Amino acid sequence: MKNKITLVLGIVLVSISSHSQYKTFQNEEFKQWAQTPPMGWNSWDCYGPTVEEHEVKTNADYMAKELKKFGWEYVVVDIRWFVENDKAGGYNQTDPRYVMDEYGRYMPAVNRFPSAKDGQGFKPLADYIHKKGLKFGIHIMRGIPKKAVENKLPIKGTNGITADQVYSTALQCEWLRDNYTVLADKPGAQEYYNSIFELYAKWGVDFIKIDDLSRPYHEGEINLIRNAIDKCGRKIVLSTSPGETPISAASHVSTHANMWRMVDDVWDTWPHITHLMDVAQKWYPYIAPGTWPDCDMIPLGRISIRGERGKDRMTRLTKDEQYTLITFFNIFKSPLFFGGDLPSNDAFTLSLLTNKEVVKMHNESTDVKELFQKDGKIAVTSKAKDGSVYLALFNIADNASQKVSVNLSDLGISGSVDVLNMWTGEKSKVTSTEIGTDLKPHSSVLYQLKSKK
Repeated sequence: MKNKITLVLGIVLVSISSHSQYKTFQNEEFKQWAQTPPMGWNSWDCYGPTVEEHEVKTNADYMAKELKKFGWEYVVVDIRWFVENDKAGGYNQTDPRYVMDEYGRYMPAVNRFPSAKDGQGFKPLADYIHKKGLKFGIHIMRGIPKKAVENKLPIKGTNGITADQVYSTALQCEWLRDNYTVLADKPGAQEYYNSIFELYAKWGVDFIKIDDLSRPYHEGEINLIRNAIDKCGRKIVLSTSPGETPISAASHVSTHANMWRMVDDVWDTWPHITHLMDVAQKWYPYIAPGTWPDCDMIPLGRISIRGERGKDRMTRLTKDEQYTLITFFNIFKSPLFFGGDLPSNDAFTLSLLTNKEVVKMHNESTDVKELFQKDGKIAVTSKAKDGSVYLALFNIADNASQKVSVNLSDLGISGSVDVLNMWTGEKSKVTSTEIGTDLKPHSSVLYQLKSKK
């Protein structure tokens, strides 16, 4: 069946006449917008490309009630919100019905997001979320829509340049064929990205996840995106995704994005976790306020209601594995985006997200370091504001329990040490020269250590 396209004409109810009316942010000012790692919910693990407005609102309601006071604030609509007839378990690439405006900019599908009627876009949904004291985010693919190219739609803000004049079929996304690459040096390329961020600023978008930027690393389009956000007049946190961002791009990505994915999608299987821990080893030096290496979404709670991987289920990870995952994400200071359906959380899942001491560590700790990763043992440490030390120990071996320990001198600690187990609340003392414990396979422990010299 031939692809269909729905054109939404005359969408701008209150026009944004020029960028000159709005503040242009200065070089790397964007880092101030995410001084602590962003925390929120993303619809992907639950709903794939099929999430609907009522589901977004229900998750936002839960976040406002249960999680906001712990720092969780972003509510993100993931992929293909502009397709009227997408499907679970993959993508409809046979006869997708796209929705876009006269300038080739995708618009929310009204059959899934009813409040977007009459060209309002995501503004009503963003307003709903903002009224709860939360922030609103969306996902897009890099590039320019194929349909905009085929129909030679004009690029807003140019004098007659059309979409077919700024694109290339080279390096088109291999797994989703909605868009073409934008050639960064073409007249109209910057204006296209400017035009979409002008639209998102009008809607009230606070966060954007942009896909297919990392493998290969699309430096040219990332530059266009950074420029467009800085010109749009709204503080929009930028997340680049997915895939293993090359370490050779570390200098560039850390001066252009607030967060960037280190690995492909992390699902609820143990090998996904161990692979993440392995790849993360090279990224510790780049953990810094405003720019965060990203471990991906948290595949806990109830996932895949209409998702990409498997059927509707509670996470397949054991409780020990769940503690290991959430401990690593927190001590690494990764952005935290929960992937499960929040209203379906049980008490245990909620407890993983609302531990005050763990949240404080995630927000405030500095000097994150891996001490070792060998023989199935991992130790990661960081420092607290009060001078105490955080220490996470992991046994990632598959078959054997083993003792994982660290010399206190390696932590800069000596003398008697007060120990807090941050998950159980248990307190103890250490008077020897090392701290450690026997850990079952796939399990972990998280300590706060205070020296009493």
